[in-house]
Amino acid sequence: MPDLAPLMLGEFRRKIDERHRVLIPSPLFDLLVAESADCILAKERPGCVSLWPARAWQEKLDQGVRWIEEKLGHQKLDDEIARVQMFGRLFSTRHTPVRLAGRGRLVIPEGFREFLGVVPQGGQSEVMVVGAAVCVEIWSPAEWLDYLKRQMPKFRRLFDHLTQ
Repeated sequence: MPDLAPLMLGEFRRKIDERHRVLIPSPLFDLLVAESADCILAKERPGCVSLWPARAWQEKLDQGVRWIEEKLGHQKLDDEIARVQMFGRLFSTRHTPVRLAGRGRLVIPEGFREFLGVVPQGGQSEVMVVGAAVCVEIWSPAEWLDYLKRQMPKFRRLFDHLTQ
């Protein structure tokens, strides 16, 4: 049986400084950079961006792109050109490579700050840094609380489903 990667877990309140940097907590940072400081920052849902080890993200991405290219090559998506174009627009703006600096500092690029929806007040703003098992998520605190309120009642069923 292959070795399983440790789960990235935890919830941490952090500040984004005036240079748009956030400090990734060391338990999450250590897992993210176990192989390389190269990561991928991705837009997930309004108020949330995710941070992935570059190799893990690239493997998932390459597989998905190969499937779409194969379908295009066999004209299986000829009736779906508008959706293919939408995919291209979202795909090309959804993620960007980033490199974590010493001690886990991440600079959040402009378009990702806007998507996150965190407005600096007095040079700083707060975010929630959350371990999401296979990646790290950075949330607007209000969006995180709203997400928890909607999803936490479903936790027991989810846990039972995943552990069966």
